[in-house]
Amino acid sequence: STRWFSGWSSGSLNRPAGPERAERPRVSPRRSHRAGISSTASVGRAGTLTLQYVREGARTVFGKTNSQTPWHLFPPIYLDESGAAYTLLLNPSGGLVGGDHLTIDMRLEEAAHVLISTPSANRVYRSLSEQSVQEINIRLASGSRLEWFPEQTIPFAGSRFRQSIDVTLKPGSVLVLWDAIASGRVASSERWAFSRLCNEIRITAPSGRQMVERYDLAPGTVRAGIGLVQEWDYVASLFVAGDAVADAVWSRLEAEVAPLLDARPGRLLGGVSRPDLPGLAVKLLARSAPDLGAACDALWATVRRVLWGLPPAVLRKY
Repeated sequence: STRWFSGWSSGSLNRPAGPERAERPRVSPRRSHRAGISSTASVGRAGTLTLQYVREGARTVFGKTNSQTPWHLFPPIYLDESGAAYTLLLNPSGGLVGGDHLTIDMRLEEAAHVLISTPSANRVYRSLSEQSVQEINIRLASGSRLEWFPEQTIPFAGSRFRQSIDVTLKPGSVLVLWDAIASGRVASSERWAFSRLCNEIRITAPSGRQMVERYDLAPGTVRAGIGLVQEWDYVASLFVAGDAVADAVWSRLEAEVAPLLDARPGRLLGGVSRPDLPGLAVKLLARSAPDLGAACDALWATVRRVLWGLPPAVLRKY
């Protein structure tokens, strides 16, 4: 287990499984009808994105999908000969405000290969009381691969954000998951000024063992303060897991990842460890967005090459 600031703990469990924006008024459809207020006031505040991926020949394609406002779904893009379905998760509303509750339900069927990213950072705007919530549930069937690489989350001053990512792996599946947060709007000299940020990532292996990262940050408070991480501007995690990968390959990957974390002395601080399930966990702190981006690119390229013999992914964003 690692603690880099007072609200952050991570480890593996050996057991079964822009400008500030004002809050939009939260009105339930039942109350709004009685009060004579249109129920459309709640549209776009509780959106669900449902994605199913299936393998058809040499490519992975959409199965059953459904998107509710504010989610917008584009068809997959194919970047190379791997047949991986590259999908951008797009929220055109520009970010999250207090009271928003967004959900992603994703399932990869057998042998599907999916690459997920976002066009830009996930912005969380100031909220006087209600938190913004994003819940992500992912299920990987046997033989599937998921590369999850969204842009970082930027919590604005006074924002309140809670995110959970829950991934369940079946035998033979492989997960590569990246998650990063900024200290705030760094270019505007706004650092660690959000009201609260809660984040939990839970990865369940086929054996039932779990790798869990959880942190609850409230800058300026004693119990949930940010501690030693205050001098850094970006915090990130990379989790790689899968029982189909041989132990020797995990050892090789760990040996190749470790030097990457020492490549920018004073600009990057990180470590790599082997959790109590087949995989790797990488934790890092970065001084700037370019430092974070360079570290992400190098780590991701190394994982793709060592695990699958694939070249680096060159993403298109729009």
